[in-house]
Amino acid sequence: MIEPNGSLSLVRQCQLMSVSRSSYYFTGKGESHLNLSLMRMIDEQFLETPWYGSRQMARWLKRQVR
Repeated sequence: MIEPNGSLSLVRQCQLMSVSRSSYYFTGKGESHLNLSLMRMIDEQFLETPWYGSRQMARWLKRQVR
């Protein structure tokens, strides 16, 4: 929605959209391979044991990673 070469300055466009300029320039790095594999493990376990809460899932994950 913000046009870098628009009729309004970039600063003014960001102000009107209530977006900081740093947010406009920010590009995400994505997830690491380790984080993606941990999330996949959690998802698979959750499908098998949906009653696990966050603490029980954390204990299960610690046992798997060792």
